Amino acid sequence: QLVESGGGFVQPGGSLKLSCTASGFTFKNKWMHWVRQAPGKGLEWVSSIYTGDGDTNSADSVKGRFTTSRDNTKNMMYLQMNSLRSEDTAQYYCAKAKIEGWVSPAQLLTGMWTGQGTQVTVSS
Repeated sequence: QLVESGGGFVQPGGSLKLSCTASGFTFKNKWMHWVRQAPGKGLEWVSSIYTGDGDTNSADSVKGRFTTSRDNTKNMMYLQMNSLRSEDTAQYYCAKAKIEGWVSPAQLLTGMWTGQGTQVTVSS
């Protein structure tokens, strides 16, 4: 089970930190991901983290502004979002691919489990 929290309303330039609580599977040594869906658009991969060594990668659209981290003692993943823009407005989902190991963003979006999502709205 994946449960996201931390979304809300923020002005452009502001920050938010999203959390994902995972349960029902071994969290350590897994690839975990954040994806988002803006109003009227398709799913977009945001970032990934390997919970083993903390290795991360992220989409160009958020690079330098968003940071993904994890706490294996709590089975939690985080997305620190800084310098938020209106185009970051979306429903954000914590995701786990249905197949083990590394998957490309395209593979992830075709087969993943997500939580219910948390809404992030960036507006003045």
